[in-house]
Amino acid sequence: MSDLVRNTIRFVLFILVQRYVLFEIRPLHQFVVPYIYYLYVLWLPFSMGRMSLMLVSFLFGLTLDYFTQTPGLHAAACVLIAYLRGFVVNILIPQEGAEQNYKSPSPVSMGWAPYAVYVVVLTLLHHTYLVLLEWLQFGSFLFFLGKVVATSGISLMLILITELLFFRKEKFRTNTA
Repeated sequence: MSDLVRNTIRFVLFILVQRYVLFEIRPLHQFVVPYIYYLYVLWLPFSMGRMSLMLVSFLFGLTLDYFTQTPGLHAAACVLIAYLRGFVVNILIPQEGAEQNYKSPSPVSMGWAPYAVYVVVLTLLHHTYLVLLEWLQFGSFLFFLGKVVATSGISLMLILITELLFFRKEKFRTNTA
């Protein structure tokens, strides 16, 4: 299956799961909102340039904003992590590392420890920015911090479950020129 078809299917599935499954969970909505949609941005190929990555992330976030009737909250958070993703990958992987030999970030291509750091850092950035934009004020700093930590915790648990259930076989790129 080509990368375009695979990413298009992921695009649709992540939007549908987020909107029609995770946003419908009522008991968690008072304090904790489970997010998994931004994993789509984290799974995009290494070979995408920063501008095209940001454009795809913006369209992805805007699509979710359309379904949830939020004015650009998810689009802004997706663009932020798309912009910072390259910096995080360059810090975690040496220059001759996985981005040269593999197509996309995964535990197989990066190793479990760097991949976990990659996901945790971008998750915390995404959720902090999203909660801050949602309120546009700090209000109670402890409530803000609690909401970010709790939402990040539940999202990281969902990402771990997703990684274990839907193992992605990474193909080694033979032509790295």
